[in-house]
Amino acid sequence: MKRREFILALGGASVAWPFAARGHQPEQVRRVGVVMAYTESDPNGQLQVAAFREHLQKLGWIEGSNIRIDFRYAADDPARIRALAVELLGLKPDLMVSNSNVVTTTLQSEVRTIPLVFVSVSDPIGSGFVKDLARPGGNVTGFANFQASMGGKWLEKLREIAPQVERVGLMMHPEPPNIGYLKSAEQAAASLKLKLVRLEVNDGSEIERAFTAFAGEPQGGLIVAPNVVTFANSNLIVAQAARYRLPAIYPFAFFAKEGGLISFGFDAVDQFRQGAVYVDKLLRGAKPADLPVQHPTKFETVINLKTAKALDLDVPLQLQQLADDVIE
Repeated sequence: MKRREFILALGGASVAWPFAARGHQPEQVRRVGVVMAYTESDPNGQLQVAAFREHLQKLGWIEGSNIRIDFRYAADDPARIRALAVELLGLKPDLMVSNSNVVTTTLQSEVRTIPLVFVSVSDPIGSGFVKDLARPGGNVTGFANFQASMGGKWLEKLREIAPQVERVGLMMHPEPPNIGYLKSAEQAAASLKLKLVRLEVNDGSEIERAFTAFAGEPQGGLIVAPNVVTFANSNLIVAQAARYRLPAIYPFAFFAKEGGLISFGFDAVDQFRQGAVYVDKLLRGAKPADLPVQHPTKFETVINLKTAKALDLDVPLQLQQLADDVIE
């Protein structure tokens, strides 16, 4: 090679090297903060966390490589939720994730400049999280759980599996979405000629007092509405229902798997996988205002026959056949 050609080739290589070096630089690590409405040891919360992590990995987000996920567990303590939100925001996340209405309400008041993705909340418009389901606007979007009409459907299913029930307590946290469930349950109760009793609870001690007061009269049954208080006290509620021999219907399958009589709801674990899809879209440049709020499209029934037997209930064969899962 002639000297002039050698120098030109060398110069061209020196221009190319910086571009090649930049192409092999480490990928930017994105940061996500998550506040869960569970204790850290709660097995149901951990199933949801695992599904969220696994689906993000399938979408190309590898912890320790290009993403860091900071989880915090607030249970049903509003003061702790706010403290955790402030702590996570101090870590400069690219976005935040919440589950339950209580957690989302608190985070929404703190998270202003980055996206907030909620999972498993009720009535996102009535709760003030978004203005419109199709085009949420602002920095908040996510996945809702039940329509208000579910209150009546829970009551109808409870009556189907426990036809002797004459009085039904609706265990609820006094927040707007649960008022919707209450109204639809009241309408169904009137048509079914049942007495509906409102059981407001804010913590574990109030749950025990509610059971004691309600179970004093015969022919009772129970609807457990979805909220952070019932999430955090699922074992206590199932145990108290067994203690007082109350047929009860629950919003999520994990209640039935813990010993509850029947559940009718959606797959809460799968909704965290859907939440991971929105996180992926947002980290890649999508705007939360353009991502529609989604409701579940499939609902599942789980029946615990062991609990039914303990309550001396003969579950109709047709109801068993129509169930998505029957626990022997």
